[in-house]
Parts: sequence; C-alpha cells; structure tokens
Amino acid sequence: MPQKRVRLVVGLGNPGNTYKNTRHNVGFMVLDQIAEAFSIALVKRKFDTIFGRGSIGGVSVVLAKPMAFMNRSGPQVQKIAGYYRILSEDMLVVHDDIDLAFGRIKIKEKGGDGGHKGVRSIIDAFGGGDFVRLRIGVGRPEAGISAADHVLDRFKSDENQVLDQIITAARDAVVTILCKGAKEGMDRFNDKRIVISS
Repeated sequence: MPQKRVRLVVGLGNPGNTYKNTRHNVGFMVLDQIAEAFSIALVKRKFDTIFGRGSIGGVSVVLAKPMAFMNRSGPQVQKIAGYYRILSEDMLVVHDDIDLAFGRIKIKEKGGDGGHKGVRSIIDAFGGGDFVRLRIGVGRPEAGISAADHVLDRFKSDENQVLDQIITAARDAVVTILCKGAKEGMDRFNDKRIVISS
C-alpha cells in the first residue's frame, strides 16, 4: 500500500517576544491560527523548529515554525522535510512581503526569493525554489524608514483593525492550496484585498 502523501506548511518569523506580532512574523501568526482551527498541537521540538502533525480536510500535514532567525531558517526547514521525507514540491511557505500592499495575499508557485531573505535561505537549503509560497502583504515603509525597521515593527493601530481578517483569509488560502491546489487558491485569493475602513 503506498504511503500517504504528507504536506509541509512552514510559517516564517523570528523567535522570541521581541519579535512577536511584528510584520515579519505574520507567517507565525497564520500557522498559529491554522493550528488552532484544526486542533494541531505545535508542541514538538526538533532541529530548532516547533512543529505539529495533523490533518486538514483529509490531507496529512506537518505545520512548522523554524526557531532560527528568519534569514537562517532554510536548514531547519530542510531537516524537518527530510525527517518526514517530504519533497520541496509538497511544501508551502507562508511569509510577509513588503512589495505587496497591506491587505493583499498572493499565492505563487515556484520561482525566486523576491528579495525575501527567509525564502532565499530555504531556496539555498533545497537547491531550488520548487515550492508554493503564500505571500502576505505588509506594504512598503513610509519615507525615512528602512525596510528592515518596517518589517521588524508592529502593525499600526488602523492595520490591527483588519489584521485578524487578513490572517483568516491567509488560513483559508492555505486550506484551499492543500485541498484543491495552488491554482484554485490563486483564482480565489490573488485578486482580493482587505481594506481598512475609514
């Protein structure tokens, strides 16, 4: 009997309370909501990664949050994938994106790192970018603020009003990708935008 295919969903972020709820940690936020919604306990720790295994819509999944700093997360992701014998093509990486407007999420199949150092680390570790990404828009920094400071800062109060909606939409996008495929996810989510009401 063939072994059931396992999918790996990785949320990118930085460890520790200093970085909690920052723009760069939106991948962690999505993973936490998925884990809660599908009763997947993120309690296992191996290869400097917190992870849990469960099922989403009948799909066997491993949810993983690398605890190395984001720019060095690739080796941890590779070790977890190897441990469960998961190929990169069965992997989905959830991460922030400053080139995408706040309130937008976008699914992308394969490709380069788009300037994201966490994604670059994963590509380097696997020797290629043959995995799906769910990009969550955090917008560009205001004038005089560096990109690094922007992503390591917390969301503004008006952004927090709709942040839960964005995280929920991202969670639903992950479920769609896992259960119906990336193309279905693109059709449903790539043109949507959650707007801050005035």
